[in-house]
Parts: sequence; structure tokens; C-alpha cells
Amino acid sequence: MEYIRYILLLVFRLAAPLPFKIMSSVPIDEIKIGANRRPLSDDTVTELMKSIDANGLLNPITIDRKRNLIAGLHRLTACKQLGLKKIECNIVNYQDAEQARLAEIDENLIRNELKAFERSELLLERIEILERMGRRAKAGDNQHTLKGGEMISPPLKTNLEIAKEIGYSERTLQQGLQIARDTHPEVKKIIKGTAIAERHTELLKVARAGSKERASAEEAEKAVEQALAKGDNAEAEKLAKWAKQARAKQKESQMVALKSTEAQREAKLLRKKQPEVELVKVVSNSSLVKQGEEWMLGRHLVYCGDTAGKEYIKLLPSNAALAIATLSPSWNHDYLIEEAQVVAVLRSGGQIYDFCRSQQMPFQYELLLGNIYVGIFSYQSISQPQTAINIEGVEGIIAYLINLYTNPNNYVIAPFMGKEGDVLIACERTGRICFIGDENPELVRRGITRWQNLTSRQAQKTSSTGYIKST
Repeated sequence: MEYIRYILLLVFRLAAPLPFKIMSSVPIDEIKIGANRRPLSDDTVTELMKSIDANGLLNPITIDRKRNLIAGLHRLTACKQLGLKKIECNIVNYQDAEQARLAEIDENLIRNELKAFERSELLLERIEILERMGRRAKAGDNQHTLKGGEMISPPLKTNLEIAKEIGYSERTLQQGLQIARDTHPEVKKIIKGTAIAERHTELLKVARAGSKERASAEEAEKAVEQALAKGDNAEAEKLAKWAKQARAKQKESQMVALKSTEAQREAKLLRKKQPEVELVKVVSNSSLVKQGEEWMLGRHLVYCGDTAGKEYIKLLPSNAALAIATLSPSWNHDYLIEEAQVVAVLRSGGQIYDFCRSQQMPFQYELLLGNIYVGIFSYQSISQPQTAINIEGVEGIIAYLINLYTNPNNYVIAPFMGKEGDVLIACERTGRICFIGDENPELVRRGITRWQNLTSRQAQKTSSTGYIKST
């Protein structure tokens, strides 16, 4: 695919008027590198150094007459690191900086190592340059003639023609523009340098989140300009505040979408973990776990007893980020909202809100993850993920919730062990600290056993004062 794009780009350039070009050997320290260059890949530089050292520079870099670098930063860097003083250059005579930058963008768009986010940014910049040069056709334009009937030479370019020039489909171009144009600037800064910058589909989900807020902000920003043009400063100030609030809501929605996509990915990766091996050493049968006992599993605490009682509650941290619970006929765990910033309540069927509206916890929203309904409760206002969520399995759902609402080393409360100790295991795998309990000794034993199998470590029983008892 990259080769096809390269050929198409060459064909386009051969068909277009070319700037005058000469070949010359130029001192490396005279070449100027613009601030908007893409980040270097150390691996690419290393490979080029080996090739140049063995065979010389086979493909000269491109600069303009003012020694501004247009294409070949990796080659230039490799030559610098090899200690070379001069480098072979194609020197092109562009009429202005816009033409030079356009050529630089076209060179970058055919590179294999280009990330999806970088490509989107370059596509938007390319479109903006063509608009400033008066070369792009807008909606409703006649690309061949002006309104007075005068012929345009060369004709204005449509999005389809622009996409074909660089070997992309019109759909890819439009989606790339949407990613670069609609993503909040502060969210862009967070995305750069992360794994999501390489994933086109997830970038598109983030860009589309908060679309209503973005549209409101753009409308308000245009109204500000109109008010200032009329000299109505008071109205402009009021509209500017409205625009700022809308932008803040857009950012919030996109941050939730970003966190959601990352959480989904982490949940799927956890499902691919290698199965645990049988290495049980301490807890081997239910007789070793009794009511009222506390166990330390590394950084995690496990309690066997009534998790709605005072003994369990006094063990809990006061600043937990998340509590995860399952609904039961004897639900009396509203205290969780006082112990954790967010409470997630899981149920296999029915509406969470209908079940919990008689409780004291403040309901925020409901998620449907697989076939599990999840009610989210918090005193804080929490934005709901707007992207489609496709998570399979209870442990995957729990891992998604943990990654969505917590960070590494945060506390997570779980007043029910469940059949497999899924919350405990997910916390172990994601670097969170779990405070978990259950009044069923057999379920507690199974959860402890699974943790031991996963970590190859021994659980340790503690006294009521928190000191470890010998086992």
C-alpha cells in the first residue's frame, strides 16, 4: 500500500509544475530544521547509519535555497551521528514557504512509520495550506470557473482529487480531517506519544465524542467575532464565556472516551494472559479459612465475614477510588458511597436504576457491558462513555471498570468475592490495591487460592491488630 501511494505521489508530481532543482553537497551545520518536524524514530536512524556507513547516502535529502530542510530528517540525523560534515542534497526553488511545507508534508505522508494521529495532523495541515493558496474547492464552488465566468487555471481541487494525489481514499481523508480538526487541543497533547496515536478507529471515537459541545463552542466563537465586529463588547464577553464552557465540556467528553478506549484495550489484553498454574501452598481447603479472619495477599486485604458489618468497614481505606459490588436480595451496602469516589453495581438482568432508586446512593448512569448491567453511583458528576463498549466475560468487565475509574496504586473495595475472585485478580494484574471480603469461607478460600496460583506467593493470615500470624 505504501508503495502504491509513493507511485501515485510521483505521478502527481510529474503532472504538476515542478520547481527548479539542482544537486549539491551542503555543509550539515548549515541546514535548518523547522519546529514542526515529526519526532525521530531511533530505530530508523540506527538502521540508516548502518546503511550509510556501508553504502553511502543512496537517497539525497531535500532542502530549499535557504537551506531549510524539506525531506530527510532521519537521513540527516544519521549522517550527523556518523560524524559527516557534508551531505548530498536536492535543492529546490520553491516560490514561497507554503509550497515548501506542502512538499515536506507529501514526503512524510508516504512513510511507513507514520502513525495514524500524525497522518491526520498532516492531512489537515495540507488542506489548510491548499485553502490559503486558493487551490481547494469548497462546498458549492465551481472548481473550474469563478462566479464571473472566468476560468480557473489550474482548477480548484476537490477532496476526492486531494485524496487521490497522496494515495488515500476520500473516506480516509475525511476521517483524518475529523480526527485532527475535532479533537480538543489538550486531548491531542495527551494522545501524542501514546499507543492510541497509532489506532485510527479509536482516534475517530475520541474525536466524535462531545460533538454537540464542539458545535456549540464553534457557534459561540463565530458569534463572538460578529459581536466584536459590531463593537458590542459586553455581548462578546458573554458569548466567550459560553464558548469556553462548551469547550471544557467537549474536553471532558473526549477524555472519558479516551479513558474508555484505553480501558477496553486493557480489559481485552487481560483476557489473553497466560493461565495460572497450580502452586497452592497455604490455603488448600475450607477449614483453613474461618469467619472473622483477615488475610494479607501482598498489598491486598481479604476478610471473611459480614461485609456490611463494622468489622469489615473499619478495615477499609477512606479514600478508595472505586467500589465494585453485585446486587443481592439482602443488599445493605449503601455505605460504599461514603468509602469510595465511584461505586459500580453489577447485575445480570434488569434495570439497575429501578432496583437501586430506593437506596441512598446517588445514581449517575447505567452501562450495558456484554449481558451485565452496571449502575454507576457517585456524589460527583461523571460523564458517561459515549463510545460503543464491547467487553466479554465478568473479569473483562471488571478490568474495564477498574481501568476506567482508577489509576495504578489506587484502592478498590469489593464486598463480595464471587466464585472466582475476579476483582481481586484484576486488581493484582493492573497494579491496584484490593480490599475484598465475603461471609462465605469457601469463596474466600477459592479467591485466595487463585491469587496464590497467579503470583506463586503465599497468603498470610493476620491478627485483629493487623500483625501477621504464622501459618
